[in-house]
Amino acid sequence: MSGTVLIVEDDTRIANWVKVYFERAGYFAEVAYDGESGLALARDLAPDLIILDLMLPRLDGVELCRILRRESDVPIIMLTAREAPAQRVVGLDSGADDYIVKPFDPEEMIARAEAVLRRVKGKVQQVLRRGNITLDETRGIVTVDEEAVTLSWAQIALLAAFMRNPNQLLTRDQLISLAFNDEFDGFDRAIDSQVARLRKRIDRAGCQPIQTVYGAGYRFVVENE
Repeated sequence: MSGTVLIVEDDTRIANWVKVYFERAGYFAEVAYDGESGLALARDLAPDLIILDLMLPRLDGVELCRILRRESDVPIIMLTAREAPAQRVVGLDSGADDYIVKPFDPEEMIARAEAVLRRVKGKVQQVLRRGNITLDETRGIVTVDEEAVTLSWAQIALLAAFMRNPNQLLTRDQLISLAFNDEFDGFDRAIDSQVARLRKRIDRAGCQPIQTVYGAGYRFVVENE
C-alpha cells in the first residue's frame, strides 16, 4: 500500500522515527512539528492519512483535528499518552478515526494505518438509504434530509453498519466487528463516544434514529422496515 502520510508531532525524535518507518513501508511522508504548520501542510498536501499528536504547540491536536474534520474526511489517527485514557475519548470526540497509545511499536503503527486506509479505499460501491439518510460509501458522502453532513471515516463505517442492520439490537462488540472488522482497538467508552458524535451529526429536529438500549447496545430504528 502507498500514499501520502502527514505526521504532526512536536517531539522531533518520534516524528522523524515514524517518518522513517512509513517511508520504509512505501509511503511518502511529511512532518510538521506544531499545530499551525500541520494545518498548513494538510491543506497543501491533501494527504491520504494524518498521524496527529494530541499535545501540540501553537494549535493543540484536538482543535486541529476539529478544523480538519470540518474541511475534510481525511483519516486521522491520534497519538495519546498511556497515563491519560480520557484523552483517547477526547481525541475520538474531536473526529479522529483511531488512536495509538504512546509508547508504541512502529509495526503496530503501520498496521493500524493500513487498516484505516483499507477501510477507506476498500468500500464497495453502494448507496444506502434509510429514512431521511443517504450514504454513498464509495465517495463517503452522507446526506440527511438532502443536506450534506461531514463525517469522519470511522463515523461513516458506524453509520453503514447501522444502516445495513435496521431495527436490530447491536452490541458494542458487534459494532466493532461490523464497522471495523475487529481492527478497532477500542473500548466501550470509545465506541460510545463515536456513536454519540454520529448521533449529533445526523439528528434533525429531535428525530434520532440511533437509540440506546441500556445495558445492551444500540438500535437503528427505521419505520416500515
